[in-house]
Amino acid sequence: MADQALVLGFETSCDETGIGLVRGHTLLADALATSMAEHERFGGVVPEIASRAHLEAMVPTVHRALADAGVTAADVDAVAVTSGPGLTGALLVGVAAAKAYALALDVPLYGVNHLAAHVAVDELQHGPLAEPSIALLVSGGHSSLLLVPDLARDVESLGRTVDDAAGEAFDKVARVLGLPFPGGPPIDRAAREGDAAAIAFPRGLTGPRDAPYDFSFSGLKTAVARWIEARERAGQPVPVADVAASFQEAVADVLTAKAVRACRDHGVDHLVLGGGVAANSRLRALAEERCAAAGIVLRVPSPKLCTDNGAMVAALGSRLVAAGVAPSSPDLGADSSLPIDVVSR
Repeated sequence: MADQALVLGFETSCDETGIGLVRGHTLLADALATSMAEHERFGGVVPEIASRAHLEAMVPTVHRALADAGVTAADVDAVAVTSGPGLTGALLVGVAAAKAYALALDVPLYGVNHLAAHVAVDELQHGPLAEPSIALLVSGGHSSLLLVPDLARDVESLGRTVDDAAGEAFDKVARVLGLPFPGGPPIDRAAREGDAAAIAFPRGLTGPRDAPYDFSFSGLKTAVARWIEARERAGQPVPVADVAASFQEAVADVLTAKAVRACRDHGVDHLVLGGGVAANSRLRALAEERCAAAGIVLRVPSPKLCTDNGAMVAALGSRLVAAGVAPSSPDLGADSSLPIDVVSR
């Protein structure tokens, strides 16, 4: 049966080599190899390094996922792979590997959208997605608000970042604070000891004439840097915890306010939070608080499933198989700027 198909998922859009195995809404394996340590000294992901790391990690990670699931490659019924958006070289490694496995196993291949996969992964934890839902996806490369009438066929963009994504802002603010890369976890930890109301950092694109669902974090990042520079020029110590907490509050405030507004404006009472920044404790807490006040059901995957992984790709592939969506053609390629309304290709 299609809804019981065993789907092997490949995720290589950035620096994680993720391999997942999903049957229906059941996660059987989620194996991950990361090259993050190799990028740390550069303060960001280097595409060439990421691509080479994917090449080295691919086959061992597939073998590990199969072993964890207690299945063999011959048991796989379909293969799904992130074909965009992402880093072109990194995507190409995953697409090439997925095509090779699909051809060797004589099973259908599904090229899927990375952002839609971040929504689909929630089904592995909380069951079938309410449709329509609003999805707020926040990561190093994306800050997006989506309307999801049908996850297998119809995902619409309501708003997106016009400059830095939230995750990029976390990385850049962490750098000026002297915190490690990636910046999300260390800022979250530092903020727990700080006062979120200590510094009134700006909230981008929140004026009455601004696009209601778009995001901008470049001005916030610059405001933090200038505040720190002013303190240093004056010979005053920088209160790292207060800066982290105030910056984090500004990001969480804008993200959650716009997500709740989108739900109200579109008459949708379910919100899905996903992407790497969705692991941030303040974002999760504020989203829960505001959704409860607005009568909105909030669905947030566990932090492990929020970051890039193969499970989310396999989950979306499973959804496509169950919905009877046609598989991709053998000449499937990578598209670094794949639009969100293209769920599969």
